[in-house]
Parts: sequence; C-alpha cells; structure tokens
Amino acid sequence: MATPLRMHGAQAGIIEPAMVRIPEGWFGMGCASGRDDEKPVHRVWVDAFELGAYQVTNEQYGCFVAATNSGPPPNCNDPNFNDPKMPVTAVPWHEAAAYCDWLSAATNKRYRLPSEAEWERAARGGTEGLLYPWGNAGPEAVPDYEKRWKLGPEPVGLYAPNAYGLYNLGDNVHEWCADWYDAGYYGHAPERNPRGPAGGIRRASRGGSWRHHVKVTRTAARSSIPPELQYADYGFRIAQSLGKLVVPVEDAGSS
Repeated sequence: MATPLRMHGAQAGIIEPAMVRIPEGWFGMGCASGRDDEKPVHRVWVDAFELGAYQVTNEQYGCFVAATNSGPPPNCNDPNFNDPKMPVTAVPWHEAAAYCDWLSAATNKRYRLPSEAEWERAARGGTEGLLYPWGNAGPEAVPDYEKRWKLGPEPVGLYAPNAYGLYNLGDNVHEWCADWYDAGYYGHAPERNPRGPAGGIRRASRGGSWRHHVKVTRTAARSSIPPELQYADYGFRIAQSLGKLVVPVEDAGSS
C-alpha cells in the first residue's frame, strides 16, 4: 500500500508568513538594455504594501493543504523538494491564489499575490536602475553561486536579504504574480498601481530558478506560463494590502 501524501506543517493550524512593509513611491520599471517586454522603462507609482520576507514554504503551505483538504504538490515526497523550510513548488497559479484567500479568511487580513509592479518595486530595494537586487555585478557575485541549487531549491533565507529585508528575490524559484502577462503592456500601462491586463492566457511571474543554467535573474526580467501548469521551479510569496479589512455589516454577526 502506498504511503499517503503528507506535508510538513499539516498539524500546525496556521503559520503566518513574516511580512515586510514596502514604502509607497515612484520608481523606474523595466530595463532599457533588457528584452523587448521590459521596455520602455516607465515611471510607476506603487502604494505602500507588505510583502513576504520569504517565499511561502512547504511548512506554511502544508497548513493550507490540511485545512482545506487540497491535494498536496506532486513533489511533496521528494527529498530534493520537501524540506519544511524550502519554498513550496509545483503549485499552479489558482492554488497560490487560493492559499492567499484561505489565509485572509483565517486571519482577517488582506493577503494576495503581488503585482508585477509591486514585486519589482520591492526587489529594487529603493534603488534606481540597477540590474540586480544587489547591484550591477553578474550572477558570479552571488555568494556560493557555484555550489548552490544542484538538485532543487534551497531552504529560504540562508543568505543576506536585499535592502528592504526580503530574501531570495531573484533566485531559488520563480514567483507567481497576480497579473495576466502581456508582452506589450508597458507601452500603455497606467502610471499608478498597474495591475496588468484584464485577461490573457499566461500569468506573470518574477524571479530566478534553481534549474536554469543562469540561476539568478535581473530585477526587471519578466516570465510567464499558463496558470494551470505545475513546474518544479515555480513557487510564490504573498503580499498584503495595508489598512483594516472592513467586514460588511450583514456578515459581522450580532453581539
């Protein structure tokens, strides 16, 4: 008889991710020397929000699986992927969004996936025009680059964060964003809080990948896949809208 699929954290109830406040402000989104879908560089305003300090881990996601009776990711029994502190991987976009909805309902907060603009704003760490979260030096500048990511992702937070206190931005796994992907979106995107096109066939993602030949990515680099796919180098981190969540009167119950 096959061993039942289990995930670390299944008995823990809820493990809220550590969040970091990203200040509001303008920044230059895109890269003039990058791919066509990163152009033109354009000024974007992003309201203040919070972003997970780490990619969502197996331990955290396991609480969602247990609470909702959702199916676990296909690689949850693979030792190259199932360490409790590794980022959860092979989660399709709609399951990442469902995790945010579940956590929001359980905590009375407003968790969600970040927009592309929010992700890039956070990855830049308050700087302008740099190629990577750490500066302009290439991947060889990443500590222990040649020793890392041989068979899968690594546990989150092993190395120093960026200037905002965010770990693994640009490496480890691709991270789902809320937006639909449009290669030409930058040519007509709104200046304030862009959220991507109204529809599409691929969802946007950001960040690097343990299984790519070049395992870290530039801050402005964009990627995308159809939302139903479950790739072993795709995970996510969550965002939170600031401000108190207002419960409608009809749902608040009586005292």
